[in-house]
Amino acid sequence: MSALSQHLEEYLRLRRLLGHQLADAGRLLPRFVAYLDANNIEFVTVEAAVAWALAPDVPAGTTVSGRRMMSVRGFTRYLAGIDPRTEVPPAGLIPLRRRWRPPFIYGDADIAALMDEARRAIRQPLRAATYETLIGLLAATGLRVGEAIRLDRHDVDDRERVLLIRRSKFGKSRQVPLQPSTVQALQGYGRRRDALRPRPSSESFFVSLNGTRIIYECVRSTFRILCDSAGVGAEAAHRPRIHDLRHTFAVRTLLGWYRDGVDVQARLPLLATYLGHREPRYTYHYLSAAPELLGHAARLLEHTQAVRP
Repeated sequence: MSALSQHLEEYLRLRRLLGHQLADAGRLLPRFVAYLDANNIEFVTVEAAVAWALAPDVPAGTTVSGRRMMSVRGFTRYLAGIDPRTEVPPAGLIPLRRRWRPPFIYGDADIAALMDEARRAIRQPLRAATYETLIGLLAATGLRVGEAIRLDRHDVDDRERVLLIRRSKFGKSRQVPLQPSTVQALQGYGRRRDALRPRPSSESFFVSLNGTRIIYECVRSTFRILCDSAGVGAEAAHRPRIHDLRHTFAVRTLLGWYRDGVDVQARLPLLATYLGHREPRYTYHYLSAAPELLGHAARLLEHTQAVRP
């Protein structure tokens, strides 16, 4: 292990002890250190950081370069106190331009096709069951992908029909109630998992072929393959993403409330709590995710203005 690798381990450990999730840094920085080691670079320079952030493998028109540089800046600020040769890239050198990307809203047939494709196309029975159940759970609950991956067995309460989401985004924990059909699907997966992998090496609810916790990189790439092979979103302007299942859950919930004529404004805080949003204003983001939702919101606004004294 190189000195940079050791420093990185300590940096990530320290930041996590302070309560940071480090979703990007924990994934990107080991690749950066590997890049430096492969090029025999002993300390971080601005030139090396820029070369890695703008590497040819970075997809054009994405935020990858900006996220890479932001992760490197945090690491180099830490390293500068250890190795004075460290160069901290200046802020704004590669700006992180976040562009809103319209989500793909899955229909019932799309979700069924993805689950069927997982069951049919994945040859290993345990892996097939894992992805079929994971996709179904994300669609039924609107969980973040990371929240589902981090579920342990004792987080799934069959009797009370709830999931315990522990210290997710913003460090918040919450309970997510489940429909009976979702509980039955999770129970079925648990029995199949235990039969196929009776002695796992992890307490994770969803396990890999080795009995370990599944990782996001594998989930994302497998989901992409399933979408392509099932033809889901083939004609869409934007390729479906796994996170769009969360958007779909929120949109369908809001549409159901509008169609039922309930007070959506009063219920938005409930949806925000269910989804684990820090404030209800973040839930308003989903109003722009579907034309029908925008239409309902506009009509509601017109009605509110019309009845005002």
